[in-house]
Amino acid sequence: MGFLENIKVALGAVRSNLLRSILTVMIIAVGIMALIGILTAIDTAIYSFNDNFSSLGANSFSIRPTGGRASGNRRGRRAKRGDPITYKQATKFKEVFDYPGTVSIYMTGTRNATVKYGNEKTNPNIRLTGIDENYLNMRGLELEVGRALSLTEIQNGNNRAIIGKDLVDLLFKGKPDKALGQSISVGNLKYKVIGILVSKGSSMNQSEDKVVLVPLLSVKNYYGTGKTNYSINVAANSAEDLEGAESAAIGLFRNIRNLRLSQENDFEMRMSDGLVSFLKENTVTLRMGAIIIGLITLIGAAIGLMNIMLVSVTERTREIGITKALGATRRNILIQFLTEAIVICQIGGIIGIILGILMGNVVTYFLGGNFLMPWLWIGVGVATCMIVGLFSGLYPALKASRLDPIESLRYE
Repeated sequence: MGFLENIKVALGAVRSNLLRSILTVMIIAVGIMALIGILTAIDTAIYSFNDNFSSLGANSFSIRPTGGRASGNRRGRRAKRGDPITYKQATKFKEVFDYPGTVSIYMTGTRNATVKYGNEKTNPNIRLTGIDENYLNMRGLELEVGRALSLTEIQNGNNRAIIGKDLVDLLFKGKPDKALGQSISVGNLKYKVIGILVSKGSSMNQSEDKVVLVPLLSVKNYYGTGKTNYSINVAANSAEDLEGAESAAIGLFRNIRNLRLSQENDFEMRMSDGLVSFLKENTVTLRMGAIIIGLITLIGAAIGLMNIMLVSVTERTREIGITKALGATRRNILIQFLTEAIVICQIGGIIGIILGILMGNVVTYFLGGNFLMPWLWIGVGVATCMIVGLFSGLYPALKASRLDPIESLRYE
């Protein structure tokens, strides 16, 4: 028999034992769904984080006090937390740093601001950030309408603001043009809206569209204290300049912080892709866990399929005898039963892949990520189903091929 004819015979066998076949197919589908779904969710989450953090630029790093929440252990000991970076230190660094690149300073005044316009107001979950003239470019932020803050507005701390897309939806019924030129209240401060950001979505359960960006001095004057930390971002002109920019920044900032030669740095350099790399490294364990869960389920499915195939061989003993009497060889019988096992596995695999893609992307949707078609994991799923089919069908197929045709014809 040819390949297509074997497929037709296999599908006929599936229909003749429909309930048993459906149960086996669903076991295989659940295993593949767990495998594809978890791996897809992990990958889309990583890509989402990568897109959001890459907005800092591939050739950038930030300067922060040591002992922050993203680090803090040094050779088994917790590093002493460095003093906050003051406004004077940050501005001096920006003025003096002469390595080819760009420096940006910003400060988050509050993450719990309530923004009002007329009778409309938001929940107290808006982030108010004071920025300089380089902030938008270094963060990869674009304007949908309006303009950026001018250097004069930033230097004078004028009450001008750039707002995120969510605020336009909440306060101005989703009409950006209507928001331009309007006065909004952020706490006790009033700002004139001059620009609307292009939507950036969410990252790590934090919306990038619920922000109000205003001149740094405005936030400093209202929210700044002696313990306020000012964030510094540095972007080199190219990847080749990154190491040199980092070395130059360390030397300059040590001088600004008045550190002696014998003192360790009380600040650290954090690469913009550091957290993404950390997540990628640690998701290897999650991927292995997902693969193990899927394989355990598939082992159960393989055992069930083998049982069904053995029962099928017994039920079709007389059919096998007739087939052999008509000239079918042992190889023909072997291929026929192997094809049947593989067909059942591939049907389950297709259902599992579809469900897995949907499950993975639904999870990613709630994490704020984008739809991803996991071609690699689809290939893994198809190959896995092929292996499971071969493994499950080999023994029953060998048993069927070795049946004596005369004894098979006598079987009742």
